[in-house]
Amino acid sequence: MAKYYPILLDVRGRKCVVVGGGEVARRKARSLRDAGARVTVVSPQFCRGLRSERGVKLVKQRYGSAALADALLVVAATDNPETNRQVAADAATRGTLVNVVDVPSLCSFIVPATVTRGDLCIAISTGGASPALAKRIREELEGLYGTEYAGLLKLLERTRREALGRVGDARQRRALLQRLAGSEVMEALRREGLTGARAAVRRICERASGRTGEQANRRIGE
Repeated sequence: MAKYYPILLDVRGRKCVVVGGGEVARRKARSLRDAGARVTVVSPQFCRGLRSERGVKLVKQRYGSAALADALLVVAATDNPETNRQVAADAATRGTLVNVVDVPSLCSFIVPATVTRGDLCIAISTGGASPALAKRIREELEGLYGTEYAGLLKLLERTRREALGRVGDARQRRALLQRLAGSEVMEALRREGLTGARAAVRRICERASGRTGEQANRRIGE
């Protein structure tokens, strides 16, 4: 199996092409659109879901290499192996990143299983060896990391910004940020949800600054 280099790609405002008109193509187009890409889907026919998908450009025609012009990446998701191979060959000629669904040997990148909670993204990959195992691990992680982690990440981001502006000593600032991401906050989140996590963050900030709880509250924007 190939040894892949893990990367999170910024596709905002970039052209990304999906070749295919079925449900798999719809899922690929949606995930790219949600990441901010300019998505073009090329196919002679489109499923109902794709026809109703907003923010996606549909080009009703058979695939041709011209569809890849200026594309950052392309996903081949047709049920025609020959078309998928042609997409992969054209992408390789152009130096365009390509993913052929369920055919790792034709891919220059693969898409991991992911757990997403707001800005938190956990990626799971088996290098194409066992997508079923990646799916199982993803389902386990979905149980461990609930939707409350999206709120926690926003809280930590806000607190980090304030610490960067108010704590001048780099060593003290680093120690504070490590404590904010430590077990005290995580355990409070699991026991009491986001309310508990906020309280734990306040306590940590109060101990670090020596200020009153009211002042600590103001420090983290509450």
